[in-house]
Amino acid sequence: VQLVESGGGLVQAGGSLRLSCAASEGTFVGYGLGWFRQPPGKERELVVSIPWTGHNIYYADSVKGRFTTSRDNAKSTVYLQINNLKPEDTAVYYCAATGGDFRAESAYNYWGQGSQVTVSS
Repeated sequence: VQLVESGGGLVQAGGSLRLSCAASEGTFVGYGLGWFRQPPGKERELVVSIPWTGHNIYYADSVKGRFTTSRDNAKSTVYLQINNLKPEDTAVYYCAATGGDFRAESAYNYWGQGSQVTVSS
């Protein structure tokens, strides 16, 4: 599976943004999908993940209530809607796919190229 992201950019605090991630080769059939982010100078972390079924979505505490993910399996596309953006959301955002446990960071082995999201205060 090859993943291609789109939708990053510069946004003012309080604004919204939607990231998309599509499979350019292969499909998402059977894969869990995750959204990771890596703020400047920090480790990459899993913030949202969604299993193949679309149920029991995982959200990190730091993003609950502001981040929403959904997937369209027919289009092999996953989305990340980010509302009420904060300066601390500034990071490179990566989508990733796994055939294993969608909650486990180490399970992801297919990665998008990353999208820069910058939030100005």
